[in-house]
Amino acid sequence: MSDIPFGFNRPDEPGDENKPGDENPFGPGGMQDFAAMLHQFADMLAGQSASSGPLNWDLAKDIARHTVVERGDPSVVDAERRAVVEALRLADLWLDEATTLPAGIRSPQAWSRSEWIENTLPVWSKVCDPIAARMVDSMGEAMPEEMKAVAGPLVGMMRQMSGAMVGGQAGQALGTLALEVVGSADVGLPLAPEGVGALLPAGVAAFGEGLEVGADEVRVYLALREAAHQRLFGHVPWLRAHLLGAVEDYARGITVDLSKIEEAISGADLTNPAALQEVLGGEISLTPEETPQQKAALARLETALALVEGWVGTVVAAAAEGRLPSAGKLGEAVRRRRATGGPAERTFATLVGLELRPRRLREAAALWSALGEARGNEGRDALWAHPDLLPTADDLDHPQAFVEGKADDLDISQFTEPEDESGDGGSGGEPGPRD
Repeated sequence: MSDIPFGFNRPDEPGDENKPGDENPFGPGGMQDFAAMLHQFADMLAGQSASSGPLNWDLAKDIARHTVVERGDPSVVDAERRAVVEALRLADLWLDEATTLPAGIRSPQAWSRSEWIENTLPVWSKVCDPIAARMVDSMGEAMPEEMKAVAGPLVGMMRQMSGAMVGGQAGQALGTLALEVVGSADVGLPLAPEGVGALLPAGVAAFGEGLEVGADEVRVYLALREAAHQRLFGHVPWLRAHLLGAVEDYARGITVDLSKIEEAISGADLTNPAALQEVLGGEISLTPEETPQQKAALARLETALALVEGWVGTVVAAAAEGRLPSAGKLGEAVRRRRATGGPAERTFATLVGLELRPRRLREAAALWSALGEARGNEGRDALWAHPDLLPTADDLDHPQAFVEGKADDLDISQFTEPEDESGDGGSGGEPGPRD
């Protein structure tokens, strides 16, 4: 694949029209070739299944799976499957003492890397489609008017080409991520189907390499993290929409770096669809507009993810205390992975155009720990009843002030559902109203 970022540049920049040895593909002499290329590329795409959204997810899935198979994707054997299921069940037993949120895993599973791609793709489509739509629209808007005039009804084909290119980038990112993840919740988003908790034996083994910790202890520790995430996703009903909505709000402010399309295309044979496809394999550069709305969405997303990760780290440490001798070392390995750019940071940077700030995770963990000491598990976990109760980005900067002051002023009762008088436990004890 080409290393050149893909984007459109205006052909009328000074000095670009008559570069020695280069033809301007958008000049009068190049438009007929471009139209012919579009027809040929249409024939090439005709055999591909159509995508109903802005991103070609069939192509993305194929590229992602090819990436993991190329690097190694061993099937999960029965012994590995049993070990993962037992670890996830044990983790939920231990977590019962560390949090008041009930178990969220109804179906513990062990996945291969290809199965991770298959099972998480529906959520990735919700995350990426708004961003892909913005990319495709931006590339369509950047087409010179003379190109649009020649292309005519084939402008839609350009959108399909753009969707295929974005799908290729998403597939490469997800395939690379699948090689690194240990479970379904590594990036802090609810990627697994509802009620499912999963670990990847290959990812668990890779995580433990060089740590000098027994494989069973590594597996149980990572199972605690997976199970803790699933308690939040399963029993905080507003959390899924809150996280995915923040990503979508952020995507509305995305623009695409359109400055290098001429550089990318000028060296390609526009009459050769295969050559153009090679050009389309490059990455897109995402550029935030830095509007107030986008800054607010970014802060909301970063804070929410930090709070999720900080809470998980806090309850896992409590559950592992006295049970896993290397819990501290394993927790530090997770933090180091975050600080050096783990799966969450790299995937968001590639697919969403933002990077999480690892320092927020430490601050969130400190806040949840202080809340637990001051108010107990029940008082700490009650803040998940509604997003309005959660600490803000400013509170993460001053965790002790939140614990000693603001937290005591919150009226949690107004966000808590009354007891179910039918006596059947209602809808499973979900804390708080459903948005």
